[in-house]
Amino acid sequence: MRVNRVPARRPHVARHAAAVVLAAVAALVGVSAQPASAAPPGIPSKATAQSQLNALTVATQGSTSGYSRDLFPHWITISGSCNTREQVLKRDGTSVVVDSACAATSGRWYSPYDGATWTAASDVDIDHVVPLAEAWRSGANSWTTSRRQSFANDLTRPQLIAVTDNVNQSKGDQDPSTWQPPLSSYRCTYSKMWITVKYSWGLTLQSSEKSALQSMLNTCSS
Repeated sequence: MRVNRVPARRPHVARHAAAVVLAAVAALVGVSAQPASAAPPGIPSKATAQSQLNALTVATQGSTSGYSRDLFPHWITISGSCNTREQVLKRDGTSVVVDSACAATSGRWYSPYDGATWTAASDVDIDHVVPLAEAWRSGANSWTTSRRQSFANDLTRPQLIAVTDNVNQSKGDQDPSTWQPPLSSYRCTYSKMWITVKYSWGLTLQSSEKSALQSMLNTCSS
């Protein structure tokens, strides 16, 4: 999904080349691309995720008819001048410095989806782990706008995460049956996040999605 975009864009190839260079430089100076100490909250254990997956309702995927991102208001003010995006940037980054408007002026962000590290907030998207359109097709079409707003800005569950922008865009609104993080070692965690978000919000899943999630969850050790 395309989230909070900035006007200037670097070419796709150049962006990934930059990521490789940054990773190499970081390794040389002892700050290799490691996850920040903060992470999305509420990631369950394998056993809990399995129980939640078993409890989810399997149903035919609904239509995107009537869907609009405007029906999921975001980003909302969380504290002072900081909105949801800015809160996640501070949570998921390291050495993040913000200005008086809460915009990140410097920092380092590790994207667990692809293993790249970025030093400009404009290179980072905040991914809705369960995309808004996917939520709509899975039951959110019947929610109130207030509930959809809470879902789109959920900071209490592992629904929001800072990742490389064009990786997020390649994901779009796909579920795990058609898209999984390029970094295979993160797929266990991704499946647990996806499962618990759908479970917590009472969303359904389709059979192919459940099969993909089960395969990903099977790779988890705990």
